[in-house]
Amino acid sequence: MTASWPVPAALVALSAIPLAAGTIRLLDLAQRPSLLAVPLVVHIVGAAGYALAGAFQFVPRLRRTHPAWHRRAGRVLAAAGLLVAGSALWMTILYTAKPGTGALLFALRLVFGTAMAASLVLGLAAIRRGDVAAHRAWMTRAYAIGLAAGTQAFTEGFAGALLGPGVLVGDLAKGAGWVINLAVAEYVVRRS
Repeated sequence: MTASWPVPAALVALSAIPLAAGTIRLLDLAQRPSLLAVPLVVHIVGAAGYALAGAFQFVPRLRRTHPAWHRRAGRVLAAAGLLVAGSALWMTILYTAKPGTGALLFALRLVFGTAMAASLVLGLAAIRRGDVAAHRAWMTRAYAIGLAAGTQAFTEGFAGALLGPGVLVGDLAKGAGWVINLAVAEYVVRRS
């Protein structure tokens, strides 16, 4: 295992909890199919592909030795990421909020869903004009937002243990997942 492989391994590990929860949710939905579940299915399937395949875009050796794979996978991942962001916004706007969530989480979902979609579009625009550094930066930010569900599993656990239950605590804990991921992404972007 080379030095670059721990990064995708860690990203896949971070995805494990939301991927497991998404799989269980899909199995549940398969027993009671409904058209109302379409955006949720799109979100779960898109997020699984985006999280798992996206992790391997962070392996410099793969990008260098297999640039055609990187480009093809990147196109698929951009489409999957836009489906994830779009379905997240769709569900936020059109679905009734789950009990235990508040107006803050509603606003955060709108902000971060829009930010993910915008980051993907800006990343695609950057690579089309040949700006590789801007492309990497925007795609890293988009991936960080998309992977926040994994971080939220931890932030919600810690917040609940330290502060107890509550709508505001839960909303802030979920928000912390996005903020932490974006902070790490910005560190990676600025370091490189």
